[in-house]
Amino acid sequence: MKRSLAATAVMGAMVLAGCGEREPAEVAPAAGEVAVEAVAPAADAPAGTRLAPPAGAATARPAAEGAPAFAVIYPGGTPGGPATVAQGPEGPGGIVTFSTDATPAAVVAFYRERAEAAGLKSINTMNRGDSMGYAAGDGADGRGQLLSVVATRIEGEPTSVQLSWTAGR
Repeated sequence: MKRSLAATAVMGAMVLAGCGEREPAEVAPAAGEVAVEAVAPAADAPAGTRLAPPAGAATARPAAEGAPAFAVIYPGGTPGGPATVAQGPEGPGGIVTFSTDATPAAVVAFYRERAEAAGLKSINTMNRGDSMGYAAGDGADGRGQLLSVVATRIEGEPTSVQLSWTAGR
């Protein structure tokens, strides 16, 4: 329970860290699957190393209908339920939780690559025990695009991931 509250607090702080204006991100297809363009390197892999997607998972699904291309479910991830989506001043956004057998480091590396490919800039990273977090946005001159992910590994359990995004105006 404490880990869940801590992860939620960290994610909330990261979400509040990025706002601004810029061109909207490429939007993921409404109901299809998106080919994995970037794959997470292993935590101990040399810089620049890219690995194949997780076994049996060649694609990443959009986190929700109309979500930007950087907001996808990690390949092979199992959603805990449908995403919660809303419309706000910075445009449409949402939050979804899922689990995966990947390490928190691999999950964060995957989302960092997707964010950078979409033109987002790193805002914040967090590494505390078995939890890792990452946030990226389009900056003060942007349109309000934001990605935030917190991945927590609990011994004997899959990694629990909370992903939130704002698509921008």
